[in-house]
Amino acid sequence: MKQSIKKLMVMLLLVTAFTSCNQGPTLQTYYVDNELQPGFSSFDVPTSVVNVEKVEMTDAQRKAYNSVDKLNVLTFVLNENNVEDYKVELGKVNTILKNPKYEELMRTNLDGSKIVVKFLGESEASIDELILFGSSNERGFAIARILGDNMNAGQLMQLGDVLQNAQIEDSQLKGLTDFFK
Repeated sequence: MKQSIKKLMVMLLLVTAFTSCNQGPTLQTYYVDNELQPGFSSFDVPTSVVNVEKVEMTDAQRKAYNSVDKLNVLTFVLNENNVEDYKVELGKVNTILKNPKYEELMRTNLDGSKIVVKFLGESEASIDELILFGSSNERGFAIARILGDNMNAGQLMQLGDVLQNAQIEDSQLKGLTDFFK
């Protein structure tokens, strides 16, 4: 009797562990699974690429800059040979982003491109991951994951002025600039 109770408890623990861990695909797993696949291009950009030593920043901008650890980018460049693959991959990303854990901040259409901004975290003031997803039926799509601790959406938006005045190592961002050419 004791053996069967032990077996039952072990089985119950295993079932609980497997069902609680399976929350479907995430952008992180999608990124890792596809970063080396044909049609995809990926790169990681540390914040050290952006030299802000000579840029004047407000306290909120400095706090936002310091809250960012790195940027992960995954692009799928569309061409005449991979149209069907593009549709499949775009569907996968859209399915992942429909998960309610990715909260939406903004959505817009710009010259035929769709742009969605979502985040993971407790609130807009405590973001662990900011997601920028842009897609175009002419170019493909790009997913940028801005990773950090307790980032603030409002403060991150203020970093645009800082980035315009900062010196950025172009070699690190070549993949992203090539995508948007």
